[in-house]
Amino acid sequence: MIGNSAMLVELNMPVWTARKMDKNVSKEVDIAKGTKTRAGNYHKKLLAGAVKLDDIQRVASAARTWHYANTLPWSDNGARLLPMKNFFEYKQTLNDFEQQFNNAVDAFITEYPTLVSSSAFTLGGLFDREEYPDVDQVRSKFAFRYMFSPVPDAGDFRVDVEEQTKKELQDQYAQHYKNKLQEAMNDAWKRLHDTLTHMSERLDYTDENKKKFWDSMFHNATDLCGLLSKLNVSDDPKLEQARRDLERALSGVDPSTVRESQEVRETVKKRVDNILSMF
Repeated sequence: MIGNSAMLVELNMPVWTARKMDKNVSKEVDIAKGTKTRAGNYHKKLLAGAVKLDDIQRVASAARTWHYANTLPWSDNGARLLPMKNFFEYKQTLNDFEQQFNNAVDAFITEYPTLVSSSAFTLGGLFDREEYPDVDQVRSKFAFRYMFSPVPDAGDFRVDVEEQTKKELQDQYAQHYKNKLQEAMNDAWKRLHDTLTHMSERLDYTDENKKKFWDSMFHNATDLCGLLSKLNVSDDPKLEQARRDLERALSGVDPSTVRESQEVRETVKKRVDNILSMF
């Protein structure tokens, strides 16, 4: 059962955008342009140029990208599958992101009154003090929330219905469960396939077609090998074999050597293409 080797995790990080639609300006533009109906809306940045607000958004964006990379798709409502092999490392990094997020929010809140005063000058006639919430209201617009929960058991229908109906519900969920697990594993396979395809394409080299690549191509592939060892929740032997083959293909390979030696480049490409043939 996947419930013994993985759990679900939801991560939510609402961030105040500090944007506001200005109805008066939108109306003025429509009148100036002679439109017969509302043709568009003018949204203004209440805190244009606020670096500390940008810092919060950068942390949230980085945390979200990392979260998606270290989990697998599961539920349409945002819950993602977290393999237990990756739990402790995931939780440690999650705590780090939470600390960064809270520190960034604290720094922004401290500066907020000054930012509002500055906006009165920078926005000119667009400034409206009523559009700026007080400090407590602004703080409530930021949050770093996460929830871990078990993967529901297909047979756990505690409802008062006849056995036939309960059996139908169990069968329906069992199929849903199977589909979701397949989607999760397809995601892992797709990450590997995309990486291999990109490497094969960039390593292709002829006198007429000298393609360049960055060192990060090899670093990212190596990182993926480590991650896939944790994301293989169904213990798919083919995925593990492909992962190991890529790990071996990259072993001892230096990007600068691949770049300088046609022979080494062709050897690495051949190894990559051999793994791709599994697909």
